[in-house]
Amino acid sequence: MLQTTKRPESPVSIIGAGIAGAWQALLFAQAGHAVTLHERSDAGMTDATSHWAGGMLAPYCEAEVAEPIISRLGLRSLDIWRRELPDTPFNGSLVVAHPRERNDFERFARMTEGHRRLDAAALAELEPSLEGRFRDALFFPTEGHVEPRRVLPKLHARIKAAGGTIKFGSDVTANDLEGLVIDCRGLSARDEQPELRGVKGEMILIETSEVQLSRPVRLIHPRWPLYVIPREDNLFMLGATSIEAEDTGVSVRSALELLGAAYAVHPAFGEARIVEFGSGLRPAYPDNLPRIGVRGGKISVNGLYRHGFLLAPALAELTLNFVERGQIDNEVMQCA
Repeated sequence: MLQTTKRPESPVSIIGAGIAGAWQALLFAQAGHAVTLHERSDAGMTDATSHWAGGMLAPYCEAEVAEPIISRLGLRSLDIWRRELPDTPFNGSLVVAHPRERNDFERFARMTEGHRRLDAAALAELEPSLEGRFRDALFFPTEGHVEPRRVLPKLHARIKAAGGTIKFGSDVTANDLEGLVIDCRGLSARDEQPELRGVKGEMILIETSEVQLSRPVRLIHPRWPLYVIPREDNLFMLGATSIEAEDTGVSVRSALELLGAAYAVHPAFGEARIVEFGSGLRPAYPDNLPRIGVRGGKISVNGLYRHGFLLAPALAELTLNFVERGQIDNEVMQCA
């Protein structure tokens, strides 16, 4: 079994510097462990799933389709995000729908908590660009969002400030390393976990100064639900697809649906400039739930599915609590 008492002098090696591995490295380094974070790609991380993520911190909204454990871990993660990166935007999130999707909108309201209903005037006051676009909205005031390509380097910097080491271009396996090894390789871990599968998430990045949003907006639609996430420099990320395929790129159908849905949120998006298309493969187990596996001197953290940025801090805390105090979360952890 793993040593369950704190031994800062014993090295902790983490494989994978995406969002899951970065949070593991940060919390372990802050706890006084000698942490080395290994990443096979370069510092740009353009091949990582995190590079193509939406970065929404929305446990209440996710409750519409996700298991209760996602909400539980997600709510804990919000506290950790606030503690470690206090400049994280927690402006809330909005859910809107056009009249023909009224039944789906009301179902979403029934299936979720932590929101209040805004009428058209209150929505316009909160997001002036949406004035006259929707007759009401659901506002989730405690939710947040991050820009993955900006926040991941911040986490890496925090790891170094806490005494951790990051080695880019380091393609290692657990057998190459001493001490405790935490495997956060995502789909690359299928050499040991063949049950993992990739779920493709496609995104489009557009630019316009004609629309200003302060928080993510989800559009309810029976065929192509969409989220629009504001980013810096007049950029917006369009996403929502979850496709059971492991090819890369964005299909014509997905692009048309995402762009059409964005136009349905605000016609000005029709004149926006397309900056980038892309997709990432999210690692998922058959039940789409995260898992912390413990076997000997190795821990695996995987299966974050489409909730990577939401769940990673809480999963890192669970791993640290196990290593230091032997605490086991039976909903998440599997010990061999």
